[in-house]
Amino acid sequence: MVPSLLPDLGYNFHMSDQPKNPSSPPQLQIELDDATAQGAYANLVFLNHNDAEFTFDFVYVQPGGPRARVRSRIIVSPRHAKRFLRALESNIARYEQVFGKIEEGQPVDPSQVS
Repeated sequence: MVPSLLPDLGYNFHMSDQPKNPSSPPQLQIELDDATAQGAYANLVFLNHNDAEFTFDFVYVQPGGPRARVRSRIIVSPRHAKRFLRALESNIARYEQVFGKIEEGQPVDPSQVS
């Protein structure tokens, strides 16, 4: 059995399975519609920022193709970007403990993506 690679953020998709305890803080209920649950594959991320926000453009570059398409744009506050970085670092460390070191390969030069 593979341990969960998700941090315990208090998310609970099955609230009815949990005993009700009025002294505990309420848990966030997250809804995931079918279209979003399908996800979108990206193999390149462009990152920009200003003083108020970070913008992540998740792109799919088809090998050998002359064009690339942004699949999703996520805009977050600087504080949330830093929490995202810490959560990603933690999850990668746990992943590598279970599955071995991730080889990074050669970085993609964004200027070469047209």
